[in-house]
Amino acid sequence: QVQLVESGGGSVQAGGSLRLSCSISGYTWSLTYMAWFRQVPGKEREGVAVIDLDGSARYASSVKGRFTISQDDAKSTLYLQMSSLKPEDTAMYRCAADYRNSAYDTFHPYRYNYWGQGTQVTVSS
Repeated sequence: QVQLVESGGGSVQAGGSLRLSCSISGYTWSLTYMAWFRQVPGKEREGVAVIDLDGSARYASSVKGRFTISQDDAKSTLYLQMSSLKPEDTAMYRCAADYRNSAYDTFHPYRYNYWGQGTQVTVSS
């Protein structure tokens, strides 16, 4: 059984930084991609950053240059370093894992079959 648990969210002023963590428990031998998504009530879930097992990362244009996704060597923790935060970054952030190598685009939520519960990030102006 795979479980993802996020931590590190909180409230910060615009221009500040936060680092989110996602602890991964369970097997990882078939893990292909991991990602961070965010969602605001009433809006669609948005893919923020994606990383593959080789460490190659991709970012949404809205966060490129400000956010960095990474993982530890054991692939047991996923991180999202967020800098120069803006009020529009306010959202519930969730980590996701793809164990099926689905055909969906890596920024599409349907690709991912395991999700964490989320951690709230609030950025005030």
